[in-house]
Amino acid sequence: MALAYNHEEITARKLKPVLLDLDGISPATIEAHYRLYEGYVAKRNEILTRLADVDLASANQVHSDLRSLKLDLTFALGGIKNHELYFDHLGGSGGEPKGGFGQLVARDFGSAAAWRADLKATGLAARGWAWTAYDWDEKRLFNHIGDAQNTFPVWNATPLVALDVYEHAYFADFSTDRAGYIDAFFDNLDYTVVDGLVEAYGMRA
Repeated sequence: MALAYNHEEITARKLKPVLLDLDGISPATIEAHYRLYEGYVAKRNEILTRLADVDLASANQVHSDLRSLKLDLTFALGGIKNHELYFDHLGGSGGEPKGGFGQLVARDFGSAAAWRADLKATGLAARGWAWTAYDWDEKRLFNHIGDAQNTFPVWNATPLVALDVYEHAYFADFSTDRAGYIDAFFDNLDYTVVDGLVEAYGMRA
């Protein structure tokens, strides 16, 4: 028996021109990074197409087409969603978060400096991603580690800041100086985008 997956193919969001004029992060890095994102979109479409004809009767936790496709789908979807947030909130001038996000940061971390220090350390400890996310159960921000596209660790938490620390995000510009890249990431954050998410989701300090 096959399960019909009703889905529409999606296309990669266009690369914002401002991302090719960042402070410290080169256009070549952004363009290469964007091509990886396009690959995740293509694989999402391919996997959902293949799932339409998968044999459900052969499903098995050791190895089966269904297991492989569904597991890989989480990686592709993570790669899409993580990068869309990453690209969306780059292109700003950094500085201090002052809107709704700034209020949450002040409440939950004590200061913007403390939040940045914690997220930077989280990024240095991560193998792939670090996120500032709002936990809807605890009603607070927390900086989480994710070691792969599909290892965001907490249910019912919404990422607001996505810090990509895979080598492809920084190695061409910073070599092994991940800390320098993270500083550049902060310098290019557009807090109006983050504030827009806080407002859209109705998060309150």
